[in-house]
Amino acid sequence: MDLTREIAKRKTFAIISHPDAGKTTLTEKFLLFGGAIQTAGAVKSNKIRKTATSDFMEIEKQRGISVATSVMGFEYKGRRVNILDTPGHKDFAEDTYRTLTAVDSVILVVDCVKGVEAQTERLMEVCSMRHTPVIIFINKMDREGRNPFELLDEIEEKLQIQVRPLTWPISQGQTFKGVYNMYNKELNLFEANATKISASLIKIKSPDDPELLKWIPESFCEKLNEDIDLIEGVYEPFSEDLYRDGLLAPVFFGSAINNFGVQELLDTFIQIAPSPHEREAAQRTVIASEEALTGFVFKIHANLDPNHRDRTAFFRICSGKFERNKFYLHTRLGKKIRFSSPTQFMANEKSVIDEAWPGDVIGLYDNGSLKIGDTLTEGEDLQFRGIPSFSPEIFKVLENRDPLKTKQLDKGIRQLTEEGVAQLFIQYGSRKIVGTVGELQFDVIKFRLEHEYGAQCDFLPLRYHKAFWITSDNKEQLQEFIRRKSNAIALDREDHPVFLAESEWMLKVAREDYPELEFHATSEFKTAGE
Repeated sequence: MDLTREIAKRKTFAIISHPDAGKTTLTEKFLLFGGAIQTAGAVKSNKIRKTATSDFMEIEKQRGISVATSVMGFEYKGRRVNILDTPGHKDFAEDTYRTLTAVDSVILVVDCVKGVEAQTERLMEVCSMRHTPVIIFINKMDREGRNPFELLDEIEEKLQIQVRPLTWPISQGQTFKGVYNMYNKELNLFEANATKISASLIKIKSPDDPELLKWIPESFCEKLNEDIDLIEGVYEPFSEDLYRDGLLAPVFFGSAINNFGVQELLDTFIQIAPSPHEREAAQRTVIASEEALTGFVFKIHANLDPNHRDRTAFFRICSGKFERNKFYLHTRLGKKIRFSSPTQFMANEKSVIDEAWPGDVIGLYDNGSLKIGDTLTEGEDLQFRGIPSFSPEIFKVLENRDPLKTKQLDKGIRQLTEEGVAQLFIQYGSRKIVGTVGELQFDVIKFRLEHEYGAQCDFLPLRYHKAFWITSDNKEQLQEFIRRKSNAIALDREDHPVFLAESEWMLKVAREDYPELEFHATSEFKTAGE
């Protein structure tokens, strides 16, 4: 059957990391192996004036960081691989959290010099919460970094997951010789080459095979044997079931910038990573092999192509077959819509497709009717869970610098906040408050408003601590609270009342004074109780 075969072919995953760990570089090397690109551009390199394939927004090119999730697909060894390359910067963590709802597994990149950093811990918490399978790639082994065993201990301790090395480095830094693949019993000799695929694979029977001495010095062979004896004695044998349950993370070592250790990672990934399976909706569990289409929007991006004022919804297919020009039920609006130009992505390159399958992420042209979290089906009233908005940590008032461009500013800030780059709260009917998790987002919003909408603005800081969505079965008490706290009440994009607390103490007092009100730190309550 077509559906079963297409599901088995697909591997949909996200690459996540702390900034500068090499995530976007690793993404490019996967595309290189998949034949999707011919040469890789060195990210943030002045010598090679190319920007990373997945960083397509102008501000990303200028700053050398990813601030929006990119979707890329390619064919590799009979599989359809869908990569979601996420922002590494903590200020864009919410975009990454939402992206993790749309994937079946994750590759986590760790810098061998810096080890596990705070942002890595937060991302891993989200993976653990969803039991998402994780593979770890320890990058930059051609630099003088920390001891591999020390790194593994830190990963287990800080990320709360058991690890099992499947490749092992032979020295590191200036004396880095390569990696030994314990999974396939192969030696891969290191050669620095950033633009083409390395092919120096040598088959050996075991780490004490005399053949090894032809390629690396005796002292390195002895150390490799000692290390592998220690690994076999200390770490659990690799179990595909434990990996797929999110309890055991296989570990690979390499240098993404030099294309080294990447093929071992990619080859093992397509063997062990899960294909699309079940998804939790508020009403029931949806199985990927069901014939009726279901899926959800996890991201919206306006002006993906600056030459055409387009608005694209990123749609993850959960079950069934998506067909161009077929009518689907928009469950939130209760109306049927169809899409004449659904697209697949290769970074900023898009191509129109006629069909797509579970695991695929496609772009749907949107006239404003789709929002993050919306579900499409073939008629069933479903709502997929787990795509919340989180409470912002920084709040600022939006001020218009050019009254003649008021319409452009209003349209721009509405579209950008619908993308999820920030949250928009309306106070007193017209005052616009923008909430983010980091300062950098305000720079991105100002840049995009000016360059994409021709509108100029300023942001004035506010002294709010956090936003809390408020609900209650006691409607009278809710209305009294809104009336008495009007200076600290705003409405979100869906007109839900939000309490902007100035401090933890103010929140505590509000809870004590209004015991029948519930204060929610995320917007997940909207679907959790339905």
